Amino acid sequence: MRKLTYYVAATIDGFIAATDGSVDFFPVGGDHGPAITAQYPETVPTKVREALGIDSENGEFDSVLMGRKTYDFGVKTGTASPYAHLRQFVVSRTLAESPDPAIELVADPTAKVRELKKELGHNGIWLCGGGELAHALLPEIDQIFVKIYPIVLGTGRPLFGAGGGVGAPLDFRVMTSRVFADGVAFMKYQRT
Repeated sequence: MRKLTYYVAATIDGFIAATDGSVDFFPVGGDHGPAITAQYPETVPTKVREALGIDSENGEFDSVLMGRKTYDFGVKTGTASPYAHLRQFVVSRTLAESPDPAIELVADPTAKVRELKKELGHNGIWLCGGGELAHALLPEIDQIFVKIYPIVLGTGRPLFGAGGGVGAPLDFRVMTSRVFADGVAFMKYQRT
């Protein structure tokens, strides 16, 4: 069965964005970027891939699921299809129609994830964000890949949204970890 992986960047104190949704506090550069991009080239937006000359095959994921706020962040950069090299799904209760033929709108993310997991193939599903969607899909998340930046933000949008508890604790184990010279830690967790 295909896996749903929440692949995301976060601060030490567990925020994925500032309160206003901005992410410009995450530093660009350093040695973590090229290493992680080489392993997961499909997580780089299509326009950035083209600008950087990245033409690698998709390695881990063939589909991306994102919430409306995450999708709108890409739209602000001038594209209605931010990950054209992947199948793209946007969870929204407010969009009446898809802004791009390559975008499939999803009303019930849990049902869509369960459907995608049943498809044949070895590539997984990337939960790109955001935190509220990750909270809603937590029972379906099989893996968490998180780039932890050595930053304390103090307030912002939490890794798993501001929703209520998850009920019983969900256990994950560390699959791999790596700390880069620039201070970024890349942790990979798998549900036990």
